[in-house]
Order: sequence, then structure tokens, then C-alpha cells
Amino acid sequence: MTTVLPPVSSAIEEADEPQRGVPATRYILSKVGGALISLVLVIILGFFLFKLMPGDPVASMAKERPMTAAQMAQLREQLGLDKPMIEQFWDYLVNVFTLNFGTSYVYKQSVAGLIGAYFWNTILLTGTSAVIAIVLGLWLGQRSAWKRGSWFDRITSGTSLVFWSVPTFWLGLLLLMAFGGTLQWFPTGGMTSPDPPDGTLDRVLDVASHMVLPVITMVAVVYAQYVMVMRASLIEEMSADYLTTARAKGLMEDKVRSRHAVPNALLPTVTLVFMHLGGLIAGAVTVETVFSWPGLGKLTYEAISGPDLPLLQGTFVVFSAIIILMNLLADLVYRQLDPRVRTS
Repeated sequence: MTTVLPPVSSAIEEADEPQRGVPATRYILSKVGGALISLVLVIILGFFLFKLMPGDPVASMAKERPMTAAQMAQLREQLGLDKPMIEQFWDYLVNVFTLNFGTSYVYKQSVAGLIGAYFWNTILLTGTSAVIAIVLGLWLGQRSAWKRGSWFDRITSGTSLVFWSVPTFWLGLLLLMAFGGTLQWFPTGGMTSPDPPDGTLDRVLDVASHMVLPVITMVAVVYAQYVMVMRASLIEEMSADYLTTARAKGLMEDKVRSRHAVPNALLPTVTLVFMHLGGLIAGAVTVETVFSWPGLGKLTYEAISGPDLPLLQGTFVVFSAIIILMNLLADLVYRQLDPRVRTS
């Protein structure tokens, strides 16, 4: 049997033709579509998940204020808890897609208003922690990789692994007892003092002093992950041929690291950063509860204690939407940074 070979000219043309991946528009639409599907599934899950939770909201309210059976039945009717499940689910969908999460059982206020009031406090705390953790983690990670095996590398890696394995609430309680209780260097809870100062600068300093311990707690747990990922990525890049070429051209070691090795090693870290930004906001529940920080995390904890179903469903949807949005941004940014994703 004779094998028919393609003409040499056509083979050369195919080899010279650049690889074409998925068009940008199609890629973006597929990622946005996937994010919307995830959000819809989260919204549906947010209803049935909390309906399966143990506890009766009306019975919880009756513990604080004694009610008769008739009053409890009337309250169930007011809250819509006496309706069939499918009717409650439809009302929930209509409310969510009109950004109306209902009225909080505990606060007697609009859930959307409560989330709006507490949202920026969480962004202030988690945003500050994220910036510090990213800068510190990436700097320590690339220094540690470049000095692999040195004392700096051992101390940095060992400390990072210890903080990575420490439970967030446990570290927060230790800092609270040491620097808030025993030494009394920083406030033990809240966002402002009971009697806040009058001047703008004094108020900013007052809030900053309340942020110190919760920010240290969040940074200590998160920055270690950036250190280890950045260190591993850079060590992998250090054996690449293009670094040898850069050194052969006479570049100093610092320039070889900063201009060639670090930019390529940043690619895996970018995805981690965006994914952790969403997780960091959702993970604020523990830190905000320990330090009584008036944010979405503390609001979620109080909603669970209720149980305050409308508030719980509202915070769950907001946290999930933030995580989905951050993952979507990670996919879009990664495609721009890595040409291999564009041609795949």
C-alpha cells in the first residue's frame, strides 16, 4: 500500500500559518454565559439550601416575645411562610431579579438597604487586607525563589507555611487577647470608638486603629499563599533558556529577575489573586465576627443565628455573585496576559 504524501509547498504553508485560537468575542461570550449560568444556579440553591436549615424563624421570634398560637399563625402569614413551597420560590425569584431581597426578620429593615449599608465596610477591610497581602506575598515570593536555599528562603517559606495552616478565627482570637486585652495597644472590636473624635483626620485615625488587628489577621492567613505560588512559579522559570540568554547579554541579576523572570512567573499568580479576592470577601465572616466589624460577614453571622432567611439569602447571593465576578475577571485577564490561552 502506498502512502500519499502532501505536497511540500502546502506542508510548508501549514507550518508557517500562525495558530488561531478561539475568537475573542466568542471566548468572552462563553465565559460570561458560564458566569450567568453559575449565578442562576446559585440563586436557586440559595432558596432551597436555607429552607432545609433547622429552626423556625417564627418560633425564634416567639422566644424573645411570648406569642399565642394565633399570633404565631398571623406572623407566618405576614412573612409568607404559610404559602406552598413553589409559591414561596416564585416570590423569591421575582424579588431577587428585581434586587428586592425582602425585609429582615431581625432588623425589620429592607435587606437590600442593610447590604448596601454594610457592604462598603467589608470592602474597606478586605480591600486593605488584599492590597497588603498581594504586595507582601509577591515580593517575598520572588525574593525567596531567587535566593533559594538561603536563610531568607527558609525563614520566609517556614513562616508562610505556618500562617497558611493556622485557622483564621484562632489567630484572630490570639491577636485580640494579646494586643487588645493584655497590652491594650489596639481596640478590641467595632469600627469606631463609642465616643468618636470630631476632626476628620482624627476619625480616620480612629477607624485605622480599629482596622489594625482584623487586617493583620486576614493578611497573615492570605499572604502565605501568594508567597508559595510566586516562589514555585519563579523557580520553574529560573531554568528557562531565555534567562541564560539575558545573562549572556550582560544584564545584571536584578534586571534579569525583574524584567524577564518575574513577569512570566506572574501569570499563574494573577488567577490566584482574582480568585482570592472573591474568597477574601466571602471569608470575612470569621474575621468580622471575631472583631465585631460591622460588615457583611458579621451580618451573615447574625442572620444564621436568627435564622433570618431573607437576610441570609441576600448575603449568600451577594457573596456568590462577587466570587463569580472575580473568577470571570480572572479568565478574561489571563487570556490577555498569556498568549497560549489565546491560541488554544
